[in-house]
Amino acid sequence: MKNSLMIALAASLLCTCGVVVAAADKYPARPIRMVVPFPPGAASDFFARTIGQKMTETFNQQVIVDNRPGAGGVVGAVIVAKATPDGYTLSLIGTPQVVNSLLSGKGQYRAVEDFTPVIQVSSLPNVIVVAPGVPAKSLKELIALAKAQPGKLNYGSAGIGSLSHMAGTLFNTAAGINTVHVPFKLLGDALSALLNGSIQYYIFPVAAATPLLQDGRLRAVAVTTKKRLEALPSVPTTAEAGLPSYTFEGWFGVVGPAGLPRNIVTQLNRDIGRILEQPDTKEKFMRQGSDAVHGTPEQFGNLIKSEYVRFEKVLAGMKLQ
Repeated sequence: MKNSLMIALAASLLCTCGVVVAAADKYPARPIRMVVPFPPGAASDFFARTIGQKMTETFNQQVIVDNRPGAGGVVGAVIVAKATPDGYTLSLIGTPQVVNSLLSGKGQYRAVEDFTPVIQVSSLPNVIVVAPGVPAKSLKELIALAKAQPGKLNYGSAGIGSLSHMAGTLFNTAAGINTVHVPFKLLGDALSALLNGSIQYYIFPVAAATPLLQDGRLRAVAVTTKKRLEALPSVPTTAEAGLPSYTFEGWFGVVGPAGLPRNIVTQLNRDIGRILEQPDTKEKFMRQGSDAVHGTPEQFGNLIKSEYVRFEKVLAGMKLQ
């Protein structure tokens, strides 16, 4: 009888321990912070809130979007790089995170080594637009105009190190032209400068440019993607327009601090991937001029590495202004 009681007690303790271990291993067991290194309203903020809401429903745990803007995204990046790699601090990043790691110049964070890639979530196509007073009706004509007047044409951007700045710099290199970079703090100011002729061209995310293209205030000469876009079916790609060496797409994705456990990375990649496959998610992204895309953590990591090398070469050969 005594032996039976001891066996029953031991079995009970084993079961209890098993429940405790299983509960400890369950992820997520508490709210997740999703750091966005830019202010509310930015593209990264939109993607974080759209995905975060779905993650909350999937995990039955709150995903809290934490906007930490400053220094072009450096402030938010440093917070995540220094966070505990337990899956409860993630970040929704974009191309600027790679660029600004090169621009900061103080080693505040390393774009590759300090983060664990989880999943790419979006690809952001761009379009080259010209001001209404520019006589160029095509990409070839814009390039010819710039070559005929070296240093005379201006192109705008959202600031040094921004997507539009990098897009413009890479375009100038591919086209072999010399034009002047004019950074703006506000998109509205850049649009005003285009409309009044202060700048001659700008490489916009498609969603930002489409309304002005549709009402005829600006003119598109090429999209920077490999294939034509549904939103602008009549606009040729850069390859079709005579510049096959130039393509440019922004990207966004989820990362965690370096050392994020593989099982957590695998779970997040799987569950966020399913979110990105949902029709309403795709529709929301499309309305923002973006494509919902995803792949493995390794594919996203390779993208970050290749972009780092690409922009390192660009920034080494340019004079920032």
